[in-house]
Amino acid sequence: MSFKISSLSEYFVEYQKSIDQPEKFWSDIAETFKWKKPWDKVLSWNFNDPDLKWFLNAKLNITENIFERNIEKFGSKTAIIWEPNDPNEKPLQITYNELFQKTCQFSNVLQDQGISKGDRVIIYMPMIPEAAIAMLACARVGAVHSVVFAGFSSSALADRINDCQAKMVITSDGNFRGKKNIEVKAVVDRAIEKTKTIEKVIVCKRTKAKVNMKSGRDFWWHEVVKNQTSDHKATILDSEDLLFILYTSGSTGKPKGVVHTIGGYMIYSQYSFQNVFQYENDDIYWCTADIGWITGHSYIIYGPLLSGATTLMFEGVPTYPNPGRFWDIIDKYKVNQFYTAPTAIRALQAHGIEHIQPYKLDSLKVIGSVGEPINEEAWHWYHDNVGKGKCPLVDTWWQTETGGIMISPLAGITPNKPAHASLPLPGIQPIILDTNGNELIGNNVEGNLCIK
Repeated sequence: MSFKISSLSEYFVEYQKSIDQPEKFWSDIAETFKWKKPWDKVLSWNFNDPDLKWFLNAKLNITENIFERNIEKFGSKTAIIWEPNDPNEKPLQITYNELFQKTCQFSNVLQDQGISKGDRVIIYMPMIPEAAIAMLACARVGAVHSVVFAGFSSSALADRINDCQAKMVITSDGNFRGKKNIEVKAVVDRAIEKTKTIEKVIVCKRTKAKVNMKSGRDFWWHEVVKNQTSDHKATILDSEDLLFILYTSGSTGKPKGVVHTIGGYMIYSQYSFQNVFQYENDDIYWCTADIGWITGHSYIIYGPLLSGATTLMFEGVPTYPNPGRFWDIIDKYKVNQFYTAPTAIRALQAHGIEHIQPYKLDSLKVIGSVGEPINEEAWHWYHDNVGKGKCPLVDTWWQTETGGIMISPLAGITPNKPAHASLPLPGIQPIILDTNGNELIGNNVEGNLCIK
């Protein structure tokens, strides 16, 4: 049964249902997922404490909803397309069957290294398939992953290790980014000097850089996986167990560890992905974010993979080896949905349209914007030159704290207006409050955007 909205009239019906009967609305959607034990109650909430719980006492594993639920239908389908930094290096295409096997193998590695339910694991890696596998393996064994952007300093990494009391770091020797060959393992080594909880470090060989390996603590990824079986029984978890901790960017002060629990996040990441991008089964979807950010979690990994989608991971930067790299990748893989940040759009706009003109971009059906407001000039440039004036542009508003898109057009379904995020998704009730907390009603009012 599909819960993808297919018309504007249906949007209004579904939205009203989600507000009038939220428990029934989300329960109907949740029943299409794989549970080991159903919930006793859909929702319990108190915004004063605050205390919010979804699918109380239900048992599940999110990776069973990616693999066991989908494998019969999508096993031979490509799950991840990996495009390396260097366009001359061979890309990879990993099927759902292969991703399942690799996830199980690395789940066995984690358990062999003493990682179990509730343990915190830091993932500090470039945009390579092993980063996705590490996340999924943590989820399969019940460990709580905390992905840290692999451009952060050793001090920033140490702060996050100390805050979440991580037992393990999963990393790489180095990172290719444009023309740069960046050290990664050395940053981890310096960070660990400022921490006391790390017991094991798994290192993926990417750049073949010479690194220090501490005996008994540090292990090469390829060595610890080579003798592992591709069978692993998923740990059964509670709907309200933690899936991950993700630290905010720090733009409003010291980074804060935001936690997302399994059940509600799982359902909303798939539901919002399918509806905002109007994903269809044979589409190729590409989000250019790094998995170190919430966009990468929800809309490179979990949302697409729960949907049985083909998701593209790109290791490099938009201007290497030239400012046409994004457009080259879109044509190369016939990308249908493309989701990027206004910062990238403005940077590419500055290079001029001569870098777009050699490319057809005729596979695109939907283009999207994420991470910050998109100004009207950039919106029109993106819509006209990348979307060729025919692709709906989903300008998405959400946060690390929300886990999924809150306000956005549904591609081709709800209205598009330049530099406006448009209508809320089902279940989301935005209101505007003044500085005293009073709701402001009507048009042309200004205040604080809040969610009811």
